[in-house]
Amino acid sequence: MPVISFANAKGGAGKTTAALLLATELAHQGFRVTVIDGDPQQWISQWYETSGRVRNIEVISEVTIPSLQCHLREMAATTDYFIIDLAGARDALVTTAISLSDHVMIPVQGSAMDAKGAAQILDLLSFLKEKANLSIPHSVVLTRVTSMVTTRALLTIKGLLAARGVNVLNTPIGERVAFRELFETGGSLRTLDASRVSNLDRARENADAFAREVLRLMPVRTARSAASRLMNLKRDAA
Repeated sequence: MPVISFANAKGGAGKTTAALLLATELAHQGFRVTVIDGDPQQWISQWYETSGRVRNIEVISEVTIPSLQCHLREMAATTDYFIIDLAGARDALVTTAISLSDHVMIPVQGSAMDAKGAAQILDLLSFLKEKANLSIPHSVVLTRVTSMVTTRALLTIKGLLAARGVNVLNTPIGERVAFRELFETGGSLRTLDASRVSNLDRARENADAFAREVLRLMPVRTARSAASRLMNLKRDAA
């Protein structure tokens, strides 16, 4: 059961949208997904309330450091993927969630402030590697990409990050009306009405490509590091 955290020390970087798209796409493919809503704004919890029961998805709200560890332990047997949506901060909960993750997704828009927030998460990952011997895989996912952002510009951004040794997903998340609509109406991209939401087919293609790339990075059967850390948590709690 891979644990995937979405983190950027700056708010508004597209973390919650990326986390929700991944959760709903994985659920659509039949995976059992537990979303841990660690964002004080609770947008995914509100989406869940609006949606009612969502097949293959459970959402946990009101997360603390001790409860995070308990949720991961207790739901490990019934969850294929954990997705943790974190606050736009670098605090103790963010640090704990990242330390328990199999992969950290760092959403970044094309702004200097987003880049600085991402740099704080990269610094935290370096700190955990140096001080706790935790080498946690991580990737940047570009978010809210508009049609005005050219392929050349995207390649430039990827090149700059690659020069720092940072993996960048090949699939950027576009700026789509359908993605915003999810938080208004609930449900998933599969339940939205194509006659009322513009370019829904392209939004579905974008979300599907994003989820498939994450699946290639983190197949459900290969997540052993988080499982091992959770076993340590069980032993510590005994």
